[in-house]
Amino acid sequence: VSTQSTGTTAADDGRDALDNAKQSISTLFNKIKDIREKAEQSEATVKEITRDIKQLDHAKKNLTSSITTLNHLHMLVGGVDTLATLTKHRRYDEAAPLLQGVMYVMHHFTPYHQIPQIKELSDKLDRLLKDLAAQIRGDFEEAHSLYDCKLNCQPSLADACLVVDTLNPRVKEDLLNWFVDRQLSEYKSLFREYDEVSWLDKCDRRYAWLKRCFLEYEEDCARIFPEDWTVPSQIEEEFCKVTRKMLEKQMKNRVAELDVKLLLFAIQKTQSFEKLLMERFEEEPLPEGGDGGEEGKSETKLSFHNIISQCFEMYLNVYIDSQNVNLTELIEKFVAELKDTGIPTYQTGDPAPLLPSSSDLFVFYKKCLVQCSQLSQGQALVDLTSVFKTHLRSYHNSLLLPNLPNKSSGFSALLKDRDDNKVAMSEVVMICIVLGTAEYCLETTQQLEDKIKEKAQEAYAEKITFSSEMELFSNTITSCLHHLVATLDAFCEPALNTMLKVNWATLDSVGDQSAYTTAIATHLTATVPVVRDLLSNSRKYFTNYCLKFVNSFIPRYVTQLYKCKPVSTVGAEQLLLDTHSLKTVLLQLPSLGSAVPRKAPPSFTKTVSQGMVKAEMILKLVMAPSESPSAFVESYINLLADRDVGDFQRVLEMKGFKRTEMMEMTELFRRTANIPEEEIGVIVGDQEGSRIRKLEKLIKKQF
Repeated sequence: VSTQSTGTTAADDGRDALDNAKQSISTLFNKIKDIREKAEQSEATVKEITRDIKQLDHAKKNLTSSITTLNHLHMLVGGVDTLATLTKHRRYDEAAPLLQGVMYVMHHFTPYHQIPQIKELSDKLDRLLKDLAAQIRGDFEEAHSLYDCKLNCQPSLADACLVVDTLNPRVKEDLLNWFVDRQLSEYKSLFREYDEVSWLDKCDRRYAWLKRCFLEYEEDCARIFPEDWTVPSQIEEEFCKVTRKMLEKQMKNRVAELDVKLLLFAIQKTQSFEKLLMERFEEEPLPEGGDGGEEGKSETKLSFHNIISQCFEMYLNVYIDSQNVNLTELIEKFVAELKDTGIPTYQTGDPAPLLPSSSDLFVFYKKCLVQCSQLSQGQALVDLTSVFKTHLRSYHNSLLLPNLPNKSSGFSALLKDRDDNKVAMSEVVMICIVLGTAEYCLETTQQLEDKIKEKAQEAYAEKITFSSEMELFSNTITSCLHHLVATLDAFCEPALNTMLKVNWATLDSVGDQSAYTTAIATHLTATVPVVRDLLSNSRKYFTNYCLKFVNSFIPRYVTQLYKCKPVSTVGAEQLLLDTHSLKTVLLQLPSLGSAVPRKAPPSFTKTVSQGMVKAEMILKLVMAPSESPSAFVESYINLLADRDVGDFQRVLEMKGFKRTEMMEMTELFRRTANIPEEEIGVIVGDQEGSRIRKLEKLIKKQF
């Protein structure tokens, strides 16, 4: 019962609180409503008070505007009448400032043009302005040639120019066009199309005439026109346009008479004249309204660069053709001089000299480029580049390639007697000269390409490339290295052939290094230092030369070892000693005979070591016992790590195995090395016999 009573009391308290809250909200709402009504009443009261004030303000504004408009109208009417009087009496000094005021006042009446009286006044002013413009133009024309104006005429004309500045920009433009045309009328008369004085060889007279024209202008007319009209620059601009059209027409009609000397004379005189104009007028802006009053025209700068000389560009083929002929004659001269004088002289120990013609060729190229870039930075440079490319190829084919040994003679030389196998050292010198010249041409051609691109306009620069010509010189350098290596191979060939004449099976003791080893070392010592000195300015190519030689020599030496059969254990020991001696010489090859030994590049040392190790392993296998076939095969695989069956059979031949024994050993080698049976070919002896028979047939065909 107590719990139920407590719950009832709480519910009653909640209802009381809710009723109190509702009553409070209702009271608050009534207060807000009262405040709002009072605010609206206050606003209505304020509007009532300010209504009369606003009416007074509007009345004051309208009255002020009316008074101002009446004053403007009075000024306008009086100004137009006064302007008409001043115009009639040509009192331009007073009319100029008055006209500015009238135009300013008239602008305020633009919204009232629908009023008949205002429209009538506006039309009257327009007629007056047209009459004023016509009168001023008439005054200038009545003055006849302004070069003959008397000084008492100049003040009124100068004041008239101030009036023109206030008129429509078209009036100023028409007046200037008339004046400029009048100044050039004498020029057009003097240099008529079919007069001899108008031809290119006398183009400097055109420019001399304009200089005199400027002097006369400064003396007689400079005080008439305001400085900001830039009348001299406009005369010059029109002169240049007229001259360009005249020259274009002249060259079109007399194109057969054009030659490079005449063309260059005209271009040089014209460009000198343009340079003079740029120094004098480049900073001057075009006058406002100078081209129909287009917006923003006043910010345009005059440019006289190439303004006349551009007319010569379409005829620059005459210049390009001339340079083509000059270069053809120059190449022929180089060839003749080389035949007469032979290879350039040099001191022993010095680097190989370049062909002097190579530097002469690029000096000529430089002069042509400088001259052509002054004439044009467009298509003419592209055309000149084509001529340069043609004669770079011509130089390469006429002076570099013919001085390299004939490729077809390389194989034949090896079939001759020992005395005929040696290539004269003068030929080695010539090869190095060609290599150095080709390197110079390669580097200079790249510089030439960069320079032409720098001078050419961006749209034409991408068309300029000497990649094929640079590739040509690069290939020639590679060919020179090949010939140098082939020459050194030819020197070493007789000594390698001597190996085959020794009976290595009957050798009974191991002595010093064999005669063939000494001969090879002698050839290397005699030749490599000479080549190193000759290529001292091309060190990277000398290193390449050494690397190419060992890559050629070592496989041939290994092949010669295979041909030394049979070989006894003592013979193998002697060959191993010889191989070690050769390895020592080859490792020292880059610094052979040098007073200051240099460490060979790691790549070179690695190539020699890996190549000669194979030769040493072959000889160690020849010395290895073969009583146990499986042990011998294991030794072969471990030492050579070679799965080539042909090489394995060649080692067996060196050991003196018979045919049946070789077949058994080969089969064991195949099984041990997991070589498929189909990879096993015929015995090496049969292969060698087949090769010899093919060689004999080839020799019979050649002879």
